[in-house]
Amino acid sequence: MARHRLADRVVAEQDLGEGAFERVQASIDPDWIDEALQATGTATLRRRRLPAEQVIWLVLGMALYRNRPIDEIVAKLDLALPGRRGPTAAPSAVAQARRRLGEDPMRWLFERCSETWAHESARRFAWRGLALYGVDGTTARVPDSPENREYFGGSFGPQGDSAYPVVRIVTLMTLRTHLLAAASFGPYARSETIYARTFWPQVPDQSLVIGDRNFFDAKVLIPLASHGIARHWLIPAKSNFRWRVVRQLGPGDDLVEMKVSTNAHVANPALPDRWEMRAIRYERRGFRPRVLLTSLVDSERYPAAEIAALYHERWEMELGYDEVKTKMLERRESIRSRRPAGVRQELWGVGLAYNLVRLEMVRIAEEANVPPTRISFVMALRLIRDEWLWCAVAKPGAIPRHLRELRAEVLRFVLPPRRPQRSYPRVVKNKFSLYDPKPRAPK
Repeated sequence: MARHRLADRVVAEQDLGEGAFERVQASIDPDWIDEALQATGTATLRRRRLPAEQVIWLVLGMALYRNRPIDEIVAKLDLALPGRRGPTAAPSAVAQARRRLGEDPMRWLFERCSETWAHESARRFAWRGLALYGVDGTTARVPDSPENREYFGGSFGPQGDSAYPVVRIVTLMTLRTHLLAAASFGPYARSETIYARTFWPQVPDQSLVIGDRNFFDAKVLIPLASHGIARHWLIPAKSNFRWRVVRQLGPGDDLVEMKVSTNAHVANPALPDRWEMRAIRYERRGFRPRVLLTSLVDSERYPAAEIAALYHERWEMELGYDEVKTKMLERRESIRSRRPAGVRQELWGVGLAYNLVRLEMVRIAEEANVPPTRISFVMALRLIRDEWLWCAVAKPGAIPRHLRELRAEVLRFVLPPRRPQRSYPRVVKNKFSLYDPKPRAPK
């Protein structure tokens, strides 16, 4: 079978399982690829230079090798089947193969892999029996084509519309391994809360979701905490929130009652008139006092001081987004495709490729006996890139020795421990320009 051709070249000896890229390939069960193609009706029915199962690996290669043209990725990774017109496929054939595949198989495969990898890793690195997740949004630029501009739109301000169309992305991420558990994206004009609604039902039992104040929504959080077993949330309060103190649980720690808004009742008449939650006040040195609201109302089982410290793990999401944008996509125009369908296909591929790198980092952390956040994303990404290219051209008999040598240097991946209480307050930096700023109009 074509989908096994590259894998067969890698799995040359029994001890080849020590290699990072071979483990990456093994992480995606070949049956999952078959199921993705069959479930979405995109399986290749006749012999092609680039059958659908090989195009899936091409889309992953597009995410991992940002500095290479797409047709060069096909050639370097040896993805095209042998043909009469040369050793690789023509650029037009590559574009046609991507259009035939579409976005549905990549989405199906991302969701299947995320469900298996992310939730399992979140349970392994739980806090007081609760798997930790974060929810947050980001944006990515796409090529400025008429189709992308019309579908995705962009930001606008006093100086006009943004230079590029912008896609809005919202993800559910495991905070202690950075694996993506769910994702939703689309036009920039839609709010983050709308995209998040698609994956709230996927939050598992025995979990805690940490988000920013934008995600405080009674019609979402009340069902989240009341349905299932021990599904909790933790969100900072807005300055205009008002509540009634039911009883004091400790210093700066209250059980409070808040009125459910009229808008939430209109959307879901089954919601109660009032709902109880816990309000925890705390202050970090150099910062203003903050109030956290949470469904963790058991003060003995979930101490307030630990919850306040736990909230700051939400910033792991910012580090995860930085890994994708700065390290993996190399801060370039984030997405290559000039059509919305291609953008969506590519984004699912980026999410899946990022999870593959992160999954390998969890394995490296186990070998080094350190937390996954102590492993260098850059080093792991380079390892997988180098091994994939090397395995595509090397003789099978030489692969095991090469991979053993790479794995022997695992200590290169371990980062120093993070400094405690280190902070980076958010500030707005002035943009560099060779031109003088526009003078302000007189008042």
